[in-house]
Amino acid sequence: MADSNAKMTQATPQEVIISVVAGLFAPLLAIFLIVQLVLGIQQEHKPDTTSDAAQKAMLSRIKPVAQLAALDANTPKVEKSGQEVYDAVCFSCHTPGALGAPKFENKGDWAGRLGQGYDTLIKHAIEGIRQMPARGGDGDLSDTEVARAVAYMANAAGASFKAPEAAAPAAAAETASAKPDPAKGKAIYDANCAACHATGVAGAPKAGDKAAWSARLGQGYAGLYANALNGIRGMPAKGGNADLPDADLANAVAYLFTEAGGKL
Repeated sequence: MADSNAKMTQATPQEVIISVVAGLFAPLLAIFLIVQLVLGIQQEHKPDTTSDAAQKAMLSRIKPVAQLAALDANTPKVEKSGQEVYDAVCFSCHTPGALGAPKFENKGDWAGRLGQGYDTLIKHAIEGIRQMPARGGDGDLSDTEVARAVAYMANAAGASFKAPEAAAPAAAAETASAKPDPAKGKAIYDANCAACHATGVAGAPKAGDKAAWSARLGQGYAGLYANALNGIRGMPAKGGNADLPDADLANAVAYLFTEAGGKL
């Protein structure tokens, strides 16, 4: 019979530590593998950008929260060109092709629509069609402005629609009707307009840059003169020189107009 006084063998501190670590290894390994699995699933998951709900959410995120403008009720409205309407209203859908809108310059998207004719496309744009709201969601756009935007987009996709020209306000039309002198306008341009139009600052079309002026030439000389007289977007009235005589402004506009290829 074994001696009752025999002492039990005691574990050393090193053996205790090894036992504890060994016991924790399995659960820690399991937790690590679970975390890696979850991260892998998240990396493979891609947000839905094709559904109508996702595209509507995207448009909601990018639209401006609010706009504040101080307007003089007595100032005659200067209607926007087709490009200006597109940049302000249409690009949010027609650039990415959101909600089924035909993408800008995508001939495949526009092919079937161009066959409907210019008048039908204008009617759809004014009244709204499918998921497109009337006037692209901007109720302040005139029929003429909508028609210009339709021509601008359609022509970029291969059409040759003629957009309606701008009707100059009466005061502008009187000055614009007189034959301006582009040669005299060069000096006026150098003194008043070159700061922006020579460099293209703040989106101003550069003098002589036919590509930058191509859409604007469609407004005609009278329309461009009206824009310069009253101001448009970031350009102040008379280029910021309120003392500039109307005749000098007319000559400066004529200079820019002819330098871009326009015919008086």
